[in-house]
Amino acid sequence: MQNNIIDRKIVDEKLEACGIQDMEDATIRDIVKVVNMVEAESGTRFIRMEMGVPGLPPTEIGINAEIEALRGGCAQFYPMLEGHKEFKTEGSRFVKNFVDIDIKPEGIIPTVGSMQACFAAFMAVTECKKGKNTVLFIDPGFPVQKTQMQVIGKPYKSFDVYNYRGEALRAKLEEYLSQGDIAAILYSNPNNPAWICFTDQELQIIGEMANKYDVIVLEDLAYFAMDFRRDLSKPGVPPFQPSVAKYTKNYILMISGSKVFSYAGQRLGIMCISDALYNRKYENLHERFGGLGTLGYTIVNRIIYTLSSGTTHSCQYAMAAILKAANEGRINILEGVREYADRAHAMKELFVKYGFKIVYDKDLDEPVGDGFYFTIIYPGFSGGDLAKEILYYGISAIPLRDTGSMQQGLRACVSQTGLDRIPELEERLKAFASDHR
Repeated sequence: MQNNIIDRKIVDEKLEACGIQDMEDATIRDIVKVVNMVEAESGTRFIRMEMGVPGLPPTEIGINAEIEALRGGCAQFYPMLEGHKEFKTEGSRFVKNFVDIDIKPEGIIPTVGSMQACFAAFMAVTECKKGKNTVLFIDPGFPVQKTQMQVIGKPYKSFDVYNYRGEALRAKLEEYLSQGDIAAILYSNPNNPAWICFTDQELQIIGEMANKYDVIVLEDLAYFAMDFRRDLSKPGVPPFQPSVAKYTKNYILMISGSKVFSYAGQRLGIMCISDALYNRKYENLHERFGGLGTLGYTIVNRIIYTLSSGTTHSCQYAMAAILKAANEGRINILEGVREYADRAHAMKELFVKYGFKIVYDKDLDEPVGDGFYFTIIYPGFSGGDLAKEILYYGISAIPLRDTGSMQQGLRACVSQTGLDRIPELEERLKAFASDHR
């Protein structure tokens, strides 16, 4: 190839040093390591799209509240397992204002990121009923969540939703849930990696099937309200963040402090357990974990207690202040993160201009929105081969296969590519296209 940005020998040596023969088998962290090594030796800064690292400044309201809490002495006290009172109160108000659902403060639980919320939920829901220990993933999705299932030694099943949008989703869920072993369904909305968003019709189908088979829905809202096609930022005013909570009481919502609040470094998530589930007693939970045997008690007083003994005290004060400001309309929750949509729009236009195609391109009849991620493929390439080939042009991304997708292609994240680097991306894509006509 005549227009490589990076010496092919450097890339090949680093892949070999990391034991990567096929990029389809590489994890996100594997690819991060390779790119770090190539950057160091080549001196060329990559267009990095492989890892979803939030990259926007956090709100001063959270920073100031955390500093004030630390100066006030909160660091000398253990946080309560169930969370700081104001955090719980403002969290309850937040889901009412932005999702339009009612959850009592007792069901609002701080966690060490939504990652811990998901892990704790997996540990609990797979033990609620004997014989129902399997989680069904509606893919594509976040690969580490399947790793969490492997860590706790529980089985999972999955399917790629690509061909099962709309009413077709009902029959596909019936196929799995009718087997009787599914304890919970998990999906992200907006979706990591495809940025598709389930419609209200699809969420209603999921809710109805959860009711029919008495399974718990784990709704990963890591990218809360970030479907920028609609303004979901006004407290108490529709449209609201779409949620399965409108159609079933069997739900746990997981909201990340990292994305919409840009508070990634402090590792704080919000687990929102429905009132009905929080106090629901399961005999198997009592037998397995002791205590009250209710789902909420088990998650808080058995699982979170033994995982981390609560969530960092000062972070809870920070998030309580941010949530309070959002509830009162003093901040717009999307104002700081709309740049992700601007970046995605500019980057997608360039990829399409130089011969790439968007893989997950529609929500039924509506074009998928611009946001934190998008998916691409170049004709004639598999996802793994394309992930390797673009390394020679100073661009990195991950194959879709690692996300549970059955489609060939790559997941591209926009968070590390500012608008100032768009001309640089164009030069590299132009070089790639020139070599692959």
